[in-house]
Order: sequence, then structure tokens, then C-alpha cells
Amino acid sequence: MVLVRYNPWQELNALERHINGLFGDTRVPSARSEKGFIRVPAAELHETNDAIHLKLELPGLEAKDLDIQVTQDAVHISGERKSETKTQDNGITKSEFYYGKFQRVIPLSARVQNTNVTADYKDGILNLTLPKSEEEKNKVVKVNLEQPAA
Repeated sequence: MVLVRYNPWQELNALERHINGLFGDTRVPSARSEKGFIRVPAAELHETNDAIHLKLELPGLEAKDLDIQVTQDAVHISGERKSETKTQDNGITKSEFYYGKFQRVIPLSARVQNTNVTADYKDGILNLTLPKSEEEKNKVVKVNLEQPAA
């Protein structure tokens, strides 16, 4: 009979490698669907006094493949990255590209004038400028501080 030294850290290391493998591609956010995980475009929001600036990363998509709808409190983006069919005589192709439809709803922190939205799409980056509604720009809240009774 051979005695083998038990190392509990080895099992934790194996678990950590497994979890890292599951979540290794964290650079692109994912959404859960009935078919598994689908990738959605990464977003960046920047808010100023006058507008909300939304930047979306959409590499490999053409403007005609995107559908953007803006309500007063959210931005709805959907599109499809179509796969390219390539014929190769020899060899194996391994692809990490995601092909298919995606959809994302980004809630906004303030109401916007959805009729005055401007968009710029260049090099796979979509920039939306969402001007705030007048009520949001002029919203000032006065805070009253009461003196404690002596």
C-alpha cells in the first residue's frame, strides 16, 4: 500500500483554475439567455450638467446592422454580427468571435430629450450624446439644516 500526502491547497488551486476558465473573458459583458451566455457590447457612461455621453464598443459591425432606440430614461441597442463563411481546403479554424444577435438596454440616471440625440459611429465605437431635459438641468434641491434646540 502506497501512502500519498494529502494537500488541500491543490484542490483549491484546481477550483480557482476552473472558475478562472469560466469567467476568463470578463472584458466583454455577457447576458444570460436560454441558450447560455451571449455577449453584449461594453458601455461607458459619462454624465455632465447638460448631457449624458454614452460610448459603446461595437467592433466589426456596420451602422446598418445596428438598431438604436432612445426613450426618456433608457437606451435600447440591438444588432447582429453576421458570420463570414470562409472555405478552407486544409486546416482547422478556431474562432473566439461572437456571431449572432445581441440586445442591451441601458437605463439612464436622468431624463433626456430623446428627440435631440446625436450619434457618431467610427472605428467600431458608437458615441451618443443624450441632452438632458430642461427639468433635469434646472433641478436644484434646497436642504434645510435645523439648528438643534438649546
